[in-house]
Amino acid sequence: MENEKSTESVQPKEKLNLRSCMSGSYRYGSICSEPEDSMLSSAESNNISPRKAYVAVAVLCYVNLLNYMDRYTIAGVLLSIQQYFNISDSTSGLLQTVFICSFMLLAPVFGYLGDRYNRKLIMVVGLIAWIITTLGSSFITNEYFWVLVLMRALVGTGEASYVTIAPTIIGDLFTGTKRTLMISFFYIFIPVGSGLGYILGATIASATGDWRWALRLNPILGGLGLILVVFLIPNPPRGASETEGAACMESTTYLEDIKYLLRNRSFVWSSLGVTAMAFVTGALAFWTPTFLSRARVLQNITPPCIKEPCDPSDSYIFGAITVVTGIIGVFIGTYISRKLRDRVPNADPLICAVGMLSSSPCLFIAIVLAGNSIPATYTCIGIGETLLSLNWAILADILLYVVIPTRRATAEALQIMVCHLLGDAGSPYLLGAISDALSKVKPDSPDWRFRSLEYSMLLCPFIGVLGGLFFLLTALYIKADRKAVEMLIKGETQVQDESTEGSA
Repeated sequence: MENEKSTESVQPKEKLNLRSCMSGSYRYGSICSEPEDSMLSSAESNNISPRKAYVAVAVLCYVNLLNYMDRYTIAGVLLSIQQYFNISDSTSGLLQTVFICSFMLLAPVFGYLGDRYNRKLIMVVGLIAWIITTLGSSFITNEYFWVLVLMRALVGTGEASYVTIAPTIIGDLFTGTKRTLMISFFYIFIPVGSGLGYILGATIASATGDWRWALRLNPILGGLGLILVVFLIPNPPRGASETEGAACMESTTYLEDIKYLLRNRSFVWSSLGVTAMAFVTGALAFWTPTFLSRARVLQNITPPCIKEPCDPSDSYIFGAITVVTGIIGVFIGTYISRKLRDRVPNADPLICAVGMLSSSPCLFIAIVLAGNSIPATYTCIGIGETLLSLNWAILADILLYVVIPTRRATAEALQIMVCHLLGDAGSPYLLGAISDALSKVKPDSPDWRFRSLEYSMLLCPFIGVLGGLFFLLTALYIKADRKAVEMLIKGETQVQDESTEGSA
């Protein structure tokens, strides 16, 4: 009775059609999607040894590292870009906004394709597009800023194809605690890649005297990643890890997938929590080096930058802090999750809530202290980033176990679209626009130039509190939603429509 109530509370209107298939397995839905591909995938799955699976995760981690290095290389040389193109804060934020917008808009497309077609091929095509556009953006001259904006928008194509699909492949290679561990390794490269983006971008720009050379390293490394993906990444059947390769679950229509996800309350509330986290991390990641550089000018530590390349000190320091705190935070979050998950069914969203709620006051204090003490500011930023990083791997694992295998790429894509649409797509531009509006009060004052950006950044801690509340709501439903997915994969789920109609 308890299981029936749990399932009914989550998916009361979800119709399930489980019928026999190849080798006694079952199908989900009523329309078979690419049976030939399913047969090939099953054969391929039988040949994926543990060693090949671990190698595949290593390759996926490497490409994820490059993705986030590229994303934050621009932030690491932002002061130089502002001087080179002579642009304002709001226009600078537009570089990140157009990238995230294209990434966000294309994610649902790749999510749809990833649930239905060869995921490896989709990633290869996306990586080729990413390499070409990233390299092309490094040859823009100062008369054509709009071309740089366009190229940054196109860069989102490659990242959307990769970030949407890669976690689902890991989910189909491993299960249980191994999957949690592999997902944590994959997502640890978000902060590591972000931090290296600041450091390497600033280092190359400083060494060459030209910020554009900072954009040329990632495509070179990306060429190696493309070769590794082609030769070392398998294309496992969807849901293979949960069913030991025996299942051939059918895909359903895109509309049915969306309806399923919108009824999945754990997915909805956790996606809103991820959105708040994306707003905070996106804004802070883009503006913190520039903000602290202005703080140094305010305290007469360094002179204002009037010619690029500008002083890269804060990009180095912030990048190093991001790398270290990211590694520490992800491992702590994963460790706590593994220890508590069996005893506390809703431990994962509670950990995320604690991370968000406790990081907000740290970030607030860091922003307020920046005008008086740079070391104290970096200390608070380090604590805040560690607490935020608790969530990275856990959030990915939540999505994998509350969504059925044939809808995970769509779920990844929808979550990406929402979290970027309402999160980091607009937050860098929004903070820049607020800063520009406030700076008009005293346009020639270096002190007020710092204060205007400081006041705009104070929005981030309040959004962080909102994200923590969303994760607390996720904790109310996650036990039932996870149980419903487990029952469906085992073929034990019963159709609830009959009972619903009967009661009506």
